[in-house]
Amino acid sequence: MNKHFTVSIFAVLLLVGMNGLAEETTRKNGGESIMDKKISLGAEISLLTPVWVIGSYDKANKPNMMTAAWVGICCSQPPCVTVSLRKATYTYHNIMAKKAFTVNIPSRNYIKATDYFGMVSGKDVDKLAATGLTPVKGDHVDAPYIKEFPVAVECKLVNTLELGLHTMFIGEIIDVKADKALGDNKEALLNMLIFNPKQRNYYGLGENLGRAFSIGKEIGSKSQPEK
Repeated sequence: MNKHFTVSIFAVLLLVGMNGLAEETTRKNGGESIMDKKISLGAEISLLTPVWVIGSYDKANKPNMMTAAWVGICCSQPPCVTVSLRKATYTYHNIMAKKAFTVNIPSRNYIKATDYFGMVSGKDVDKLAATGLTPVKGDHVDAPYIKEFPVAVECKLVNTLELGLHTMFIGEIIDVKADKALGDNKEALLNMLIFNPKQRNYYGLGENLGRAFSIGKEIGSKSQPEK
């Protein structure tokens, strides 16, 4: 599978997770008053995020999985992903020790195991034994991936950034693995989970709304004068 295609499937729309309609406010735009139905939410985190499971080994080479929501694509060349973790987590210390991690993309079939991976610490529980899922050692980095999940991405740690409560790990994508059963059905890769951190609910992706770098051309065509 092409790395750049896999990077593209990570790009999830950032949707505001709020209920109800915002109060109407009046704003100035070029001297004219306009009605705006937006209100300020401050710095509240209410954006939907993809659900990824981060794989790592501890110093004794025990495999561990952790569900993470603060993740994203940060570079296309070389292809890189970011994962932000608190120093208190078991996975934080594993990545610091091994300089590697995997990004595992669960399908809806594994929503219970995915939730469980984020509920308990690998310091206290063997999560993989509890869920019955199979850890597989990466071919290119010192980190495990989950055999049963449809997509796994092997990442080499290339940088870290202290942000406050969280440390951002930047991993270069070394290899991408996908189930053979997916074949050419790349839309099946979109059968991934989305998390709302404010409401603490999981969601699935919806219908295909259009092809990128294509449907926007309609706007350009409408703005062209008739001949």
